[in-house]
Amino acid sequence: MKSFPMFIRTTDRRVIIVGGGETAAQKAWLILKTDARIVLLAHDLEPELQGIVSGGRAEWHRGPITAALFDDAAMAFIGTGCPGIDVSLHALARAARCPVNVVDQPEMCDLTTPAIVDRDPIVVAIGSEGTAPVLTRDIKTRLEALLPRNIGGLAALAGRLRPAVSARVPREQRRALWAWVFKGMPRDDWSRGEERAAARSIKAAIENGAPPTGAATGRIALVGAGPGARDLLTLRAVEYLQEADVIFYDRLVDADVFELARRDAKRVCVGKVAGAHDWPQDRITAAILAEARTGRRVVCLKFGDPMIFGRAGEEIAAATAAGIPCDIVPGVPADCADAARLGRSLTVRATEPFVATSGFA
Repeated sequence: MKSFPMFIRTTDRRVIIVGGGETAAQKAWLILKTDARIVLLAHDLEPELQGIVSGGRAEWHRGPITAALFDDAAMAFIGTGCPGIDVSLHALARAARCPVNVVDQPEMCDLTTPAIVDRDPIVVAIGSEGTAPVLTRDIKTRLEALLPRNIGGLAALAGRLRPAVSARVPREQRRALWAWVFKGMPRDDWSRGEERAAARSIKAAIENGAPPTGAATGRIALVGAGPGARDLLTLRAVEYLQEADVIFYDRLVDADVFELARRDAKRVCVGKVAGAHDWPQDRITAAILAEARTGRRVVCLKFGDPMIFGRAGEEIAAATAAGIPCDIVPGVPADCADAARLGRSLTVRATEPFVATSGFA
């Protein structure tokens, strides 16, 4: 590595942004994700930056720029749009020993800004030392799909509860407790949006001094795989695949989809072929229930949408009768995907009756 990745504390510290145009605005919005005090150095500000100042989210210094302005700042970004001026300002920042980033001039940068996946307080930073920004953005997109949008809230709750854990949970039980919080039922509930239920179960475990013991009841999720392409899976479908202990799937599911699944998950193909039912529906249902009863998280991955030709009704009824929670994750229906591929709308706004065109018999 030519750069060491690390996080810089911003609380009660200034971040200097030099410039009043679009480039400075981009850096400002990035730093606004933190609690730093932003100081803008420029004679004029574009409207977006003026709005940030008017909202009290940044200070504006319009006077001469000196090295003293960079003293004790956490970092500085320089992007005036004039390479010559940027070089002079870089010298002032370095004279104040302030780490600096000069936009589009990597040889003058003490630090670079990564692609960020923000699940505050969970933050993932991806960098390529300036060699492959398109690749870093692609990696960011993939991570965005894998991490639940609300997962940072669970981490924040854990931080608030740490003093209670230290006071009530014996040291030898703490690792097991946190493993249960972040890998077990609380995380599953939290990821589904059931934050209050998750918080109650965590607090109850802390009061008891240990995570729950015994065989917990698992969960079943009927997940739509969409029309085949893995990038047409919904974010929620990917989240369930990442958490699954066992995945039952039909023969139409594309193998590439499993690149998004948890690698150590058990996979069981239960696909049916006309005239050859090695896995009749009653056997599939029994196997799903058996896995869930052991406390495992079970995903039934179905081509298209699970509620269309997927025998979901029978599986939901069986799970309900067994007292096992069952979640439904819609998928992109194959007919909608075909319409998109052909560039044809499935509906039209017209006064005349709709007449099918070629490609839709």
